[in-house]
Amino acid sequence: MADNYKASKEAFVSGATGSTILHINMISAVALASIALHSAMRSRIQVFKSMPFVVEWLTLILPLLLVMTVFADAPGALSALLLAPTVTLLLVPPLERGLPLPSRNADGLVSPAGSPVSQPRPTPPSLRPLPALTTYRAHMLLMTIISILAVDFPVFPRSLAKCETFGVSLMDLGVGSFVFSQGVVSAIPLIKDPSHLRAPLVPKLVTVSRKMLPVIALGVVRVLLVKGSEYPEHVTEYGTHWNFFITLAILPIIQTLLHPVIIRIPIALLGIWLGVVQEYILSVGGLKEVVLNAPRSNIIMENKEGIASLLGYVSIHLLGLSTGTIILPPSPSYFRKSRDALREGSGNHTLPLDPAIPRQHAKTVIELFSYSAVWWVLLGFTRLGVDVSRRMANSPYVLWVAAFNTSFILGYHLLDMFFFPTRTTRIKDPNDPTGKRLLVPQETYDDQVKAGLLAAVNKNGLVLFLLANVATGLINLSIPTMYTSDGRAMVILGGYAFGVCLVAWIVRRVRVWRL
Repeated sequence: MADNYKASKEAFVSGATGSTILHINMISAVALASIALHSAMRSRIQVFKSMPFVVEWLTLILPLLLVMTVFADAPGALSALLLAPTVTLLLVPPLERGLPLPSRNADGLVSPAGSPVSQPRPTPPSLRPLPALTTYRAHMLLMTIISILAVDFPVFPRSLAKCETFGVSLMDLGVGSFVFSQGVVSAIPLIKDPSHLRAPLVPKLVTVSRKMLPVIALGVVRVLLVKGSEYPEHVTEYGTHWNFFITLAILPIIQTLLHPVIIRIPIALLGIWLGVVQEYILSVGGLKEVVLNAPRSNIIMENKEGIASLLGYVSIHLLGLSTGTIILPPSPSYFRKSRDALREGSGNHTLPLDPAIPRQHAKTVIELFSYSAVWWVLLGFTRLGVDVSRRMANSPYVLWVAAFNTSFILGYHLLDMFFFPTRTTRIKDPNDPTGKRLLVPQETYDDQVKAGLLAAVNKNGLVLFLLANVATGLINLSIPTMYTSDGRAMVILGGYAFGVCLVAWIVRRVRVWRL
């Protein structure tokens, strides 16, 4: 009986052909609509300036669960339900917020009241928090966490499940987005210290490999648990032994190996070149035929999907890294100019990494829009002759993931700028005898997500993802999810999503696991 259920379950999650890119964009747009409602409430109603956990869950998480299940065929209707109160709240004047930051004069710092204060000690380079990135990463992780369990229930449409070989689906996008997000945050150490690119390679490899050992261990443990418990598995996702944790662990190591190349070539261009190489190997080199038809005769062939898709995921990781170098520093050109100075040997940085310096939001928006437009156009051209395949991580898949994630980061950034604009003022630069004036923030960094649920999810994202995987396994071993009614499935999924978020909220003041 158990063997029959295992076979039926594997058939249930196999053979999917996917949906359309427009449909997936409409589903994902509900996340933007929920953020718009959440931001309107916090920016215009005093009682919601610091939302209770339950209210945040209802506003931010429940819409994600609904749009992937009962509203999957009508995502526009759910977006409209969220945007209707948002538009109404826009009629209410925004709340006053923030306090003036200390400003500089020629002699030192001046407090908001105008009284001089002592000269600050030099601080190490740092980056101002970026609310849009926190929101993007948390929503991406939450949609992934919900879908890995929801896919086991009939209430989750099969069109959103991972495609067998070719096609686009929400879960296919989630895998690539996870890698893209990993690339974005991996830009932080390079922005803080571009000279890290020139550091000796072997010590860097040792350091990053040591950090990735726990993730590799998780991948191995997952294999042992799945094989030992007769848990239903979909072999064509990554192979017999390979899994997503192994891919995630290898990518930072490969990025480190590419540091000598990154000094000389723009990261986005390097990512695209690797995507082209991946497509060439698949189409001309015969790798596609191997993945689709070769028997699993040895350890390599047993894991052919994970191995064959690795270069495509490296491409996605690098495109995420390139995006991180644009959105994280004060100026989108900061890293490019710093890298050029490093290559030329001058070592001069164009801007200090001072968290008091505001980001050049307009330039960031223009760059994000330009990159997203380029990725969408290239995706349109490549799809004329090649279908998207997450299984092989081919070039259309790479471009789709890059286009989607760049566009939605842009969307979150625009929402943040609209609801929480940063007021600035111009002051005289004490280090410039010509009297040049600097544009500096007049208010402290808004805490709209600093202490909220999304920040809590983002802070311990990997731990929550592991917890979700364990919970998913336990639920699947406890009940026949494939035969569960929609009503009961929604109760289980709601409790599961609430529980994961509650754990994130309880441990929000500490980072449980730092990689």
